[in-house]
Amino acid sequence: MDYRQVTCEIEDKYLSPYAQKSAQTKGRKRPVTPCKIRTDFQRDRDRIIHSKAFRRLKHKTQVFLAPEGDHYRTRLTHTLEVSQIARTIARALRMNEDLTEAISLGHDLGHTPFGHAGERALNARMKEFGGFRHEAQSVRVAEVLENMNLTAEVLDGIGNHSRRGNPSTVEGMIVRLSDQIAYLNHDVDDAIRAGVLSASDLPRSVREGFGDTHGRRIDAMISDIIDNSYGKPTVSPSARAAALTEEFREFMFGSVYFSPVAKAEESKVDNVVLFVFDHFMKNPDEVPEYIRIASDRRERQVCDYIATMTDNYLVRTFERIYVPKGWALV
Repeated sequence: MDYRQVTCEIEDKYLSPYAQKSAQTKGRKRPVTPCKIRTDFQRDRDRIIHSKAFRRLKHKTQVFLAPEGDHYRTRLTHTLEVSQIARTIARALRMNEDLTEAISLGHDLGHTPFGHAGERALNARMKEFGGFRHEAQSVRVAEVLENMNLTAEVLDGIGNHSRRGNPSTVEGMIVRLSDQIAYLNHDVDDAIRAGVLSASDLPRSVREGFGDTHGRRIDAMISDIIDNSYGKPTVSPSARAAALTEEFREFMFGSVYFSPVAKAEESKVDNVVLFVFDHFMKNPDEVPEYIRIASDRRERQVCDYIATMTDNYLVRTFERIYVPKGWALV
């Protein structure tokens, strides 16, 4: 029995006319034999979950660098929260939940160690060579470094998940919005845990408009998008919710992302990335072969290597290169 075909028939009957049907995918760069069980988007989801890049997300910073505590978000838990929010919206709007999940799980595969501090440090190193953007790097990880051969729709959603992106599918639009909902709300939660702010510090308009708890805010933002988008070819919040979200975002940048606590260690990240980058530029043979063969430009090889590293691996690499080792005469 061709179970994949049954799923495609269910999609045709149930999904919105604006949804991306699995059977109508633009396909992959390299054709593969169809699976009898999974659609192409389901296969993409599985390929992402089984990738090394996905596993490394558990040891990459979200906002607070090297936090003391087990409950702060990492890049992996952020990814899972984005997926949960996006799947909820996609299901309610009768969009393709499998495509939405695959984009969600892959959207941060190319993120650097130490979050956006690491991203800014690599961008500075790569400024003469087109710069560095984690969304473009996520596509590069999937297509080049790990050779996942994902569908065009998944790659499009991954590459356009940031605020500046313009996804070509409704499912990609959903992930773009879900990413913002996730990070704004879980970063508030972590900031409260870190003592950077209290729940009452949030702007009154945000508390009254979205709610005064983590769960209520997420529920309100999701519900508004669903109510404003059902039966439409695009997905967006209402004008009121969009304005509140922008106010929410501006508050977070002013009070959390650029706060002394969050920024305290960032100059160290820049220095570590600078020193490690310079070392591998002088010693290219130390870069793993699978990364070296992905580009003939040394700067790109070094950038790819550092971007793949977890927080701990980058620190250990720095220590191995630059910190003197103890020794003793026998």
